[in-house]
Amino acid sequence: MQLSRRTLLSVIPAAALLTAVGPLHARAQSRAAGAGGDHAVLISNTLAVFAGTADSNARPEVAAKLASIDSTARARLTAMDEAGEGELFADVPLGTNDSNLTKSFEYLYEIALATVAPGPAASDLRGSEPVQRRVIDGLVTLHDTYYGDQSKGYYGNWFNWEIGISARVSKILVLLKDALAAYRPGLPATYVASMDAYLRNGKDGDVDLDSRFHTGANLADITTNRILQGAVLEDDARISKAIADQLTVFATIDPYDLRHGVTDGFYADGSFIQHASVAYTGSYGKNLLARVVQTVKILDGSGYVQDGSLVGVVQGWVVDGFAPVIFEGWMMEIVKGRGTSRTTTGYANAAEVVEAVVDLSGYASGSDATALRGYVKFVRETSKAAPDPADFVSPVSIARYADILADTSAPARDLKAAESHIAFNAMDKTVHRRPGYAFALARSSARISKYEYMSGENLMPWFHGDGAHYLYLSGQDQTAAYGVDYFTAVPPYRLAGVTAPVETRRTIPELYGTLWYDNPERGFTSSSESQNTYVYFPRGTNTHSGGACLGAYGAAGLIQADDAAYAAKQAGDLPDDFVVYRNAGATKSWFMLDDEIVVLAAGVVDPAGRAVTTTVDSRIADPSDTVSLTGELRDGNRWSGPGTAPLAWLRYADDGQGTAVGYVFLDGRPPTVSLDTVTRSRRVVRRSNPDTPVSKQVFSVAVEQRAAARPASIAHALVPNASEGQLRSYADGPLSVLANTVRVQAVRHTGLGIIAANTFTRGRHHAGRLSIDGAASVILRAAPDGTVSIAASDPTMERDSLSVTVHGRRMREVSADEGVRVRAVPGGTRVDFTTRHAYGRSFTATLRSR
Repeated sequence: MQLSRRTLLSVIPAAALLTAVGPLHARAQSRAAGAGGDHAVLISNTLAVFAGTADSNARPEVAAKLASIDSTARARLTAMDEAGEGELFADVPLGTNDSNLTKSFEYLYEIALATVAPGPAASDLRGSEPVQRRVIDGLVTLHDTYYGDQSKGYYGNWFNWEIGISARVSKILVLLKDALAAYRPGLPATYVASMDAYLRNGKDGDVDLDSRFHTGANLADITTNRILQGAVLEDDARISKAIADQLTVFATIDPYDLRHGVTDGFYADGSFIQHASVAYTGSYGKNLLARVVQTVKILDGSGYVQDGSLVGVVQGWVVDGFAPVIFEGWMMEIVKGRGTSRTTTGYANAAEVVEAVVDLSGYASGSDATALRGYVKFVRETSKAAPDPADFVSPVSIARYADILADTSAPARDLKAAESHIAFNAMDKTVHRRPGYAFALARSSARISKYEYMSGENLMPWFHGDGAHYLYLSGQDQTAAYGVDYFTAVPPYRLAGVTAPVETRRTIPELYGTLWYDNPERGFTSSSESQNTYVYFPRGTNTHSGGACLGAYGAAGLIQADDAAYAAKQAGDLPDDFVVYRNAGATKSWFMLDDEIVVLAAGVVDPAGRAVTTTVDSRIADPSDTVSLTGELRDGNRWSGPGTAPLAWLRYADDGQGTAVGYVFLDGRPPTVSLDTVTRSRRVVRRSNPDTPVSKQVFSVAVEQRAAARPASIAHALVPNASEGQLRSYADGPLSVLANTVRVQAVRHTGLGIIAANTFTRGRHHAGRLSIDGAASVILRAAPDGTVSIAASDPTMERDSLSVTVHGRRMREVSADEGVRVRAVPGGTRVDFTTRHAYGRSFTATLRSR
C-alpha cells in the first residue's frame, strides 16, 4: 500500500533525524576493524554508478551511452593535445575564469571515466595506463598552477570552488584510485586538503549546518563529495560525518521550528525551496533528488547505517513534490527559477527526475515499487520528447530503465489523479490538473521571491511571480508553447496573467555593466546576502498570497505589491545608484474548476500614474502554424478581428498543434487582441545562450488602462480546449461573479454547486450564502446527495483562526479535520477553523442538513 506523504514524513521527523545521526560518529571508531571492507564497497558502488558494471554494460540498451563516453573522452584528449599556453585543453583558458577551471576538471573526469567503464567491445582507452597518467598529470598541473594556492584561487562563483570542482575531483580520485596509488600516491590527500581549504563557507574545512551555503541541494552535493573523499582516504570519520550531515536534508521543513535557521528543503505540502525563498523543485530540487538517490546507491551493502524509511521519504518527494509539476514529461516553468531561460529545459529536466525514480524503484517494495515503475512508463508514454536513456548519468540506470519498460506487471500510471488540485502554498505556487490540460500559477509574497535572476540568466524576470500563469494543453509539444522561446518572444510585461505598468526596464548587465550590483562598501558582493535580497531573488512586500483546496477544486488569491528592493530604496536603505522599479497594484483571484479557470482582478491601478496592462493570456506558435481567432461581441455580432472590442468570448486555435483555448469575458473593459510575428535572439533572456534568432507568432489578449486612470476591475474565464459552441453557452451560465472588489472576490458555478471566495481585509464579508470573517480563502460545494463540503485556508499565514457562516438551513457535522468546529447559529451554520501554524494548509468539513 502506498503511504500518504503525511505518513511518510512522520516516519522521521526532524527531531528524530537529528537524534539518530549522532551514533554515526561513535560508530566510526568501533567499526575501524571492518572499515577497509566498507571503503572498498563504496569505491565499487561509485564505479558502478558512473561507469557501470560488466553486466549492465553488456546490455545492448547501454551501447549508445558507452559510445558517448568513449567519443567524449577522445575529443577531450584531442583538445588536450591542441592546448596552448595557459590552457590544459584547447580554447579553455585558465587563470581568471573559474568556470573554465571547473570545465577543465570536468574534461579530465570524462577521460578518466572512459578508462574504467567496462564494455563488451575492445577499446584502447579502457584500462590504459598512459591515458590514466595523462589525467593524473593534468590534475597535478591544475593543482600546482591554478588551484593549490588558495590565496590566488576563489575568484568568481563560490559554487565552483566549494562544490563544482570538488565534485569532479572527488569522482576522479575514486575512478583512478588504483592508478593514483601506483603513480602519485600522495595526490589524493593533497587534493582533499585543498578541497577542505576551499570550503570557506563551512567550518574548519567541513560542513557547517548553520551556514546559509550548506543547505538543501548544495548540502547534498558537498556531503556526497566528502563521502567519496573519505572512501579514497579510508577516513571513516569523514564518511560518517558527511552521512550525518546529509541526513538532515530528509527532514521536512517546519517553518515554525526551523533547524539551523534553514528554510531550504521540502515542506509538508510538497513545496521545495532553495536560496531561502525560491520555488525550485525543477532545478535544485531535482538535483537534490538525484544526489540523495546516488548516495543511497553508493552506500548500498556497506556497514553504514541506512534507515529504510528514508526511501519512503524520497518517494514522498516524488509523489507530492515532483509528479504534480511534470505534465506529459515537461517540467513546469513555475519551479525552474532562472532555469526558464536555458535552452535545455522542460523535457530534459523531467528526464533527470525519471532516472532518479528508476533507481529509487529498486529500493522500494510492493505497491510502492510498482507505482514508481508505472510512473516511469507513464512519463515516457505521454511525453513529446521521451527521456533518452543515453543521457542518464549511470549505465546501470539505463539497464534498469529498459527492464521497467519491459515489465508488464507495472502499468503506465501517473502518481497523481488526472483531476487534482495542488496548493503549494509554502512556495506560493498552484497546480490545477484535468484530463486535457494543466494550469500552473506563480505567486509571490514577503515569504517567497518574485523571481530569480543570477549569472546572466533570466535577464528579464520582473513579473514571473506576479500571477504569471502557464496553461499546458494535452498532446502539445510544450517546446512550441513555453520554454526559452516563450520568454524570448513574449515581452516580459505581457506574460500571461501579469498586471504590469507600461514602461521599459533595464537588465542587471545593462544597469551596472556586470552580472551583479558591485558595491563592496555597502555590502554588495557577488554572493552576499544583500545581493540575494535585492538583486538575485527579491521577495515581495505583500503577505496575502495563498488559497484553499477542496478535493480537486481550488481558489487562490494575491495582493500584488512592490518587491523588497523598491521598499528598501524608499526607506533610504540602498545606495543612490541602485536602480529599483515600482510595481502596479492589483488584488487578484483565481478559481480553478473543471472546464474553466475564472480570474478576477480589482483595484488595478498604478500608484505612479502610468498606464497599466493586464494580460489575459499570451501564447506562441511557430510561423508555419495556422492560427485562427474567432469571437463574438457582447451584442451578439461576430467579432471582426484584432484590435480592441467589447468581446463576449474569443477562441484561439493553433491548427498546427491541434490545440485551442477559449476566453469568456464576464466583466470589465473591452480587451485588446493582437497576433504578431516576432523575431528575437535567445540571448535577450540569457547571455550565454547561442545567438539564435527565434521567430514566433505571438498571440496576446489584454486589458489596457490609460495613464492616471481610475482603478479598474476585470473578470474573465480561461476555457482550455474550448469549442465555439461551448463558449457561446456561457451567455446563459453556469458562471456568475458574486463580488469583485479589493475586499472580496467570489464566483458561483451552478453546474458544480460551487461557491468560491477570497477575502482580503478585516471585517465580515458576504459571498452568496457565505459570510466570512477577515482574510480567507473559502470553497463550498453542495453535492446532489444533500451534503455540503467546505474548505478554508489562511492565505496570510498570520491568523490563528477564521470562521465561515453558511446561511440557510442549519446543518450538522458529518466529518471534519482536526481543528475544525461546526455549530448551529441563528440563520445558519458556523464553521470555525483553527489555522494557527498551518502555513496556508486547507481545512475541510462535510455537513448535512439536520
